[in-house]
Amino acid sequence: MTGSVPSPPSPPGPIPGRSIRPLAGVLAATAVSLTGTRVSAIALPWFVLVATGSAAQTGLVAFCEMTPYVLVKMFTGPLVDRVGPRVISWSADSLSAVAAALIPALHAFGLLPFWLLLALVAVIGAVRGPGDLAKEIMVPEAAERSRVPLERATGLSGVTERLASTVGPAAGGALVALLGPMAGIVVNAVSFALGSLVIALVLPRGMGGAVPPGSEPRESGEDSAPAGEPAGYWRRFGEGFTFLRGEPLLLTVIVMVGITNLLEAGFAAVLVPVWAERSGDGPAVIGLTSSAAGIAAVCGSLVAAALAHRMRRRPVFFAGFLVAGAPKFVVLACGAPLWAVLVVFAVSGFGGGFLNPILGAVSFERVPRALLGRVRALGDSLAWAGIPLGGLLAGLAVTSAGLAPVLLAGGALYFLTTNLAGLRPEWREMDRGRGRGARDSGAAQSAETAPADHLRPEADARAGEGRIA
Repeated sequence: MTGSVPSPPSPPGPIPGRSIRPLAGVLAATAVSLTGTRVSAIALPWFVLVATGSAAQTGLVAFCEMTPYVLVKMFTGPLVDRVGPRVISWSADSLSAVAAALIPALHAFGLLPFWLLLALVAVIGAVRGPGDLAKEIMVPEAAERSRVPLERATGLSGVTERLASTVGPAAGGALVALLGPMAGIVVNAVSFALGSLVIALVLPRGMGGAVPPGSEPRESGEDSAPAGEPAGYWRRFGEGFTFLRGEPLLLTVIVMVGITNLLEAGFAAVLVPVWAERSGDGPAVIGLTSSAAGIAAVCGSLVAAALAHRMRRRPVFFAGFLVAGAPKFVVLACGAPLWAVLVVFAVSGFGGGFLNPILGAVSFERVPRALLGRVRALGDSLAWAGIPLGGLLAGLAVTSAGLAPVLLAGGALYFLTTNLAGLRPEWREMDRGRGRGARDSGAAQSAETAPADHLRPEADARAGEGRIA
């Protein structure tokens, strides 16, 4: 890539004395909406599994949510830049709240056939993708307005996501066990509504606006849009695609993480619920295992944020994948006692906590800030492309071959993917780029604490959505 990339414009209007309101508002909306989604991640697959008794139909629900999520999010980056992330965020959350509320309402009146459930889940997935992206890319502006260092703001954002992935499944498992799965879906609808209100009413006026015309990065020799006119949609989309195509390390990361995301999606959306049902432990144990992994992941993330700048990235990255992936498949396949399952899930979560800070560092060192929305949307969609198929394939495989063989096969494929991919030469660039300034502004050091959950969503988060950080 050649040509200079201008620094992103400052937020419009004067910024008075320091106020934590912008950052607190974005983090609060993220926490509320993600927690509700994690609760639904337990409730929805359990509802389908109990109502139908079919692992294949449970996987189909996950497929119908995550397919539109990935496809719509892929093309959302230019729209978010053009309209502004604030409008996209509260609008998407409002639509998600309505669609989620219709599920228990229609079920209560006996008007929820399976095809309609699939349609509503698809609507939730389609509008939730842009809403998630919009909140993510408001974090840098919120940090600037709150006069908080970017590394601290991204660290808080990462901890917020980890905590939501810990509290949500635990609350979801308990809620489903006590009140039934529809109660969890009601909580999800309320959470979407609250998140929409926070973004619309709490954030300061003028925050989260559209990218001003003329601030778009241009490659050397590229024809620019006429002065005062915003670049067209496909030009914006092409800028992100062209940049990503020229980054071999990022592409290698996306391919490898895409495969592990597919495996994690099937694990969380189908394999764990089927294991919980057949073991007789019920939905509460799903929340318990997810919370064990989530608490350990928070600890791992905090350790990584404190020590990552002293570690070599490549060995830490692959060691984290070694303990985060295959062992949890194997422990469920072996019929181990619950205490052993919890220990393995906790170790897995701790190892996984080191992955996203490293991915964030690599991303921030290579992607210009002005292109983050578009490159992030494309990276998300490519890395998550297998997620819709994960639950569907896992459901079909369990129906055909049984639970234990599928768990062992999934663990073996996870192990081979993460270890064989490590032999490729592109990974040497993980440490060679260290210390290089971020492509826009700021030091690469700040990226060490930056979360990259957009590439690797948390496994428990995908249990009912089809996510798998």
